[in-house]
Amino acid sequence: MTLLAASGRVDNIRRSLVGLKMPRALEMLDATLRRIEQGQIDGIEALDELLLEELSLRENRRIKAALRMARLPVVKTLAGFDFSFQPSLDRNRIMALAGLDFIPRAEVVHLLGPPGTGKSHLATALAVEAVRAGRLVYFIPLADLVAQLAKAEREGTLRERIRFLCRASLLVVDEIGYLPVTPGGGNLFFQLVNARYEKGAMILTSNRGFAEWGDIFGSPVVATALLDRLLHHAVVIQIEGSSYRMREHAALIPENLRASHLANLPAEPRRRGRPPKKDRDDHQPG
Repeated sequence: MTLLAASGRVDNIRRSLVGLKMPRALEMLDATLRRIEQGQIDGIEALDELLLEELSLRENRRIKAALRMARLPVVKTLAGFDFSFQPSLDRNRIMALAGLDFIPRAEVVHLLGPPGTGKSHLATALAVEAVRAGRLVYFIPLADLVAQLAKAEREGTLRERIRFLCRASLLVVDEIGYLPVTPGGGNLFFQLVNARYEKGAMILTSNRGFAEWGDIFGSPVVATALLDRLLHHAVVIQIEGSSYRMREHAALIPENLRASHLANLPAEPRRRGRPPKKDRDDHQPG
């Protein structure tokens, strides 16, 4: 092939890459052609590398966009979690959850423990794994969720808002028990939980035991109805450690506060609700 003909083919490739919206491949084209000329790679290897680079760019863009849509406050990973600081936590169990099998089973993962023990970090990291796997994720603190639902109810759009929140394959509700739930908020949260029951997976984090949910939601009846659904197909992870954030200043915490911190660990829940289906018999609450 003449130099002129080769140059024309390269120009055609450039135009095709522009038309196909493949900026990474276009960026790498000249360097790849030089490697072909120098005998470092052949045409098949060059094509493979260009397509892999473009695919990697698109995947990274997809993940970034999905993370924004998930409304994660920060991006945290399991690799960044210090399991050695929380010896009560079963690393293998958490890594099994990272396999995301609980999502198609529409299970609820409860992460319970005192403040600062890594509940939100783990919930966020599992959400990131789900995003990377192509799952639609939505992350929200309970106080914000109740405020959204209350606003939608006032505006007559509650059904639409619940339908939107049910679209996510994984809904993460953070900080249950940290702030008091406004009057009527428990009923609104129940409507969402009931709509997702056995249809969509959830991760819930809380610093309070299930026995205290009546106080959190202002009604033992609402709390019982919530737990009936949230513990039916559930995995319960209890973290019985110290605050990671306070580790460098633990000596400054008064002894009576440290004692109450340990006394308020969540109690092991009893199984509630309907008996599990046969295909879920091997999946008991954690």
